[in-house]
Amino acid sequence: MPKETAVYTHGHHESVLRSHRWRTAANSAAYLLDELRPGLTVLDVGCGPGTITADLAALVAPGRVTAVDTSEEILSRAAEVAAERGLENVEFATADVHALDFPDDSFDVVHAHQVLQHVGDPVQALREMRRVCRPGGVVAARDSDYAAMAWYPQVPGLDHWLDLYRQVARANGGEPDAGRRLLSWARRAGFTDITPTAANWCFATPESRAWWGGLWADRTVGSVYAKIAVEGGRASTGELAEIAAAWHEWGAADDAWFMVPHGEVLCRA
Repeated sequence: MPKETAVYTHGHHESVLRSHRWRTAANSAAYLLDELRPGLTVLDVGCGPGTITADLAALVAPGRVTAVDTSEEILSRAAEVAAERGLENVEFATADVHALDFPDDSFDVVHAHQVLQHVGDPVQALREMRRVCRPGGVVAARDSDYAAMAWYPQVPGLDHWLDLYRQVARANGGEPDAGRRLLSWARRAGFTDITPTAANWCFATPESRAWWGGLWADRTVGSVYAKIAVEGGRASTGELAEIAAAWHEWGAADDAWFMVPHGEVLCRA
């Protein structure tokens, strides 16, 4: 089986987890919710800090959720979230989505949120997700699409941010414009019964734009992404500081608006 070749562009800096902990099943997996019912078994691939995982576990209890990620450190944080919510139907394990260590037909639902944009072979990842999904079950994947992100006002530094981020993500082996490719990847992985959809996050209230602009400003100068951008010769620390300032400028505007579009696929196994 192929193994992971991509480098996770964001890492687990606090600014990254600030975003990930905000995610819920309602704001990040609404397209999947009608498929869930008590008693189902779920595999949550790339679970991160586990907020979506915990929501899924509550929805399928007494069914079980297996949450996997590549980082033991982040899995420990996800386990803390499950414990805080009193969930006893979740288990955690490290895994590579290209070669999942589970038998065929193991789960009723296999879910991945914002994962396929970061892996070296998203088609192989979907094949593995399909392999471990029981006949009649569903494989669900959702990814953002950076090239389709839109914002106002047009702060020039954010154009530089988008161009630089896409360069760094691709140099790391990922595909930042994954959302538009999910249907194609799912077809290449062998799925024939696919429901493709799209959904957006929008940050336009004073609180949400300050939060979004602040976390991206911090991520731009303090995360693994920043280190990779500088060491790869794609940006200087000065350029990153200018981009961070542009994020703060955008977030402070009274009419600031930012849209994050997502592609989604619900694939029947």
